[in-house]
Amino acid sequence: MSITYLEAIREAQAKALAEDPRVFIYGQDVGSFGGAFKATKNLAQEFPGRVLDSPISEDAMVGSAIGAAIEGMRPIIEMQFADFSVTGFNQIVNHAATLYWRTQVCCPITIRLPCGGTSGSGPFHSQNLESIYAHYPGLIVMTPATVEDAYSMLLEAVAIDDPVLFCEHKYLYYHLKADKLPTEALPVGKARIARAGRDMTIVAYSAMVHEALAVAEELSEEGNEIEVVDLRSIKPLDTDTVMASVARTGRLLVVGESWPWGGVSAEVIARVASEGFGLLDAPPMRLNAKDTPVPYHPNLWAAHRPTARSISAAARNLLRL
Repeated sequence: MSITYLEAIREAQAKALAEDPRVFIYGQDVGSFGGAFKATKNLAQEFPGRVLDSPISEDAMVGSAIGAAIEGMRPIIEMQFADFSVTGFNQIVNHAATLYWRTQVCCPITIRLPCGGTSGSGPFHSQNLESIYAHYPGLIVMTPATVEDAYSMLLEAVAIDDPVLFCEHKYLYYHLKADKLPTEALPVGKARIARAGRDMTIVAYSAMVHEALAVAEELSEEGNEIEVVDLRSIKPLDTDTVMASVARTGRLLVVGESWPWGGVSAEVIARVASEGFGLLDAPPMRLNAKDTPVPYHPNLWAAHRPTARSISAAARNLLRL
């Protein structure tokens, strides 16, 4: 019996509700409807009064969660789409992120952000906003790429005393499966070597990890061993694991589905270039989505975001340098 990425998220929420009476879920249609993607399916029946439908106001949702956290609760907020979270941006970055710094009162809220593109979703349901939230001190930003991490990292997010943005990729909901849920996990802030190699490092996170792994498998047939680093979380960012990988391979390609300007890929390259320039045998490269709004048409969307094909082309160019 296998479990999907989406089911792992549901199971993590059920476990958190069962084990901690301070936990509750709040969001649009999360109750009897089970959420836009059914991530809370049946939880309202299993935990009466603790899976609550909110008004259609992300600002009110986050503000209510902050108030509940101040009073000792541990809310899980579901945004129907990550894109909609910007309506609550002020509450997230000006209140949740700064609360402990201002008052020494913790703000243990978890905001689930269904992020990333799917075919035909267009510009209002496909954005990756992790770079924006990572810019603000006080926020933790998680980007799980596996079923195991979707489960264990969500449980860790609920337990952390700081506000967490949990970026779960919609494309992975049903495309990714595992045999069972994990009993152990790496801590937040620790990257994972998804595949060992010697010729080049590809750093990725979220859905791009799987595109990078496909490229590594393709290039291995030609005698090139590519190391793939899964960041897992981008705030905090595990620079040490990235630097150690580059020390082994001498080449770096960073892949992200978000837009290029001021993104995670730029931050990783900046750190490697400033702290480990001598480790590089070639200029570091990055590959991101095109610097345009996300298109609706499936063919345009496929050309807009990095894929195994475009990552493979970039990797081949870097290997030739």
